[in-house]
Amino acid sequence: MTDITADGAAGTRLADPAEAVTSLLRAVDLHKSFGATPALAGASLEIKPGEVVALMGPSGAGKSTLLHCLAGILGPERGHVRYRDRVISGMSDAERSALRRREFGFVFQFGQLVPELSCAENIALPLRLNGVGRRDAHRRALDRLDRLGLLELARKRPGEVSGGQGQRVAVARALVGEPKVIFADEPTGALDSMNGEQVMRLLTQATRESAAALVLVTHEPRVAAYSDREIVVRDGRTRPVPA
Repeated sequence: MTDITADGAAGTRLADPAEAVTSLLRAVDLHKSFGATPALAGASLEIKPGEVVALMGPSGAGKSTLLHCLAGILGPERGHVRYRDRVISGMSDAERSALRRREFGFVFQFGQLVPELSCAENIALPLRLNGVGRRDAHRRALDRLDRLGLLELARKRPGEVSGGQGQRVAVARALVGEPKVIFADEPTGALDSMNGEQVMRLLTQATRESAAALVLVTHEPRVAAYSDREIVVRDGRTRPVPA
């Protein structure tokens, strides 16, 4: 197994495993461009187990690009992202895909539920993709709906529920596999303030109960207020917000 190089460009395990003790997810000096446009220009941050962290900043600051690099969806051109003792940028596409299925959960701005499936089937889908049998996956989906007080939505399809209900179903889908990290990209961006507050209360409460870490992208202070810590992303760089 190849050790990581100085800039994190190769390998899948840390040269110094002791670095992994205090953090669950760590980004070091990330650079990423799209054509001639830089999106990240030296972004660094650390996420600890069970922590809720908000990435804040204006549109185009690099928040979503940073989240996608943290989740292994995008690869940085320089720097590295480490999850526990594994360097994500050193993994193959198949390894990164397996990591996302098994260890990560995702909540997107518009839910991205499959319209042809019921809400329960949508929640069970990540489990089915990870090899869980149909009956067991359905049982676990219903259990997650019940724990979140959403059992009455089980048989309904996404087009038959409100936007706020659909986003709560998306939260249930992110949690059903008991991930260690949940990534939420503007999870309330398509909701009114009342539904947004309900979704954030549900998301943060359920995340804390499961002892998962939550990385939250937002530009709204009222949403960031649910976090333990805020990181400002501006011009592709990160800056902690003083407590």
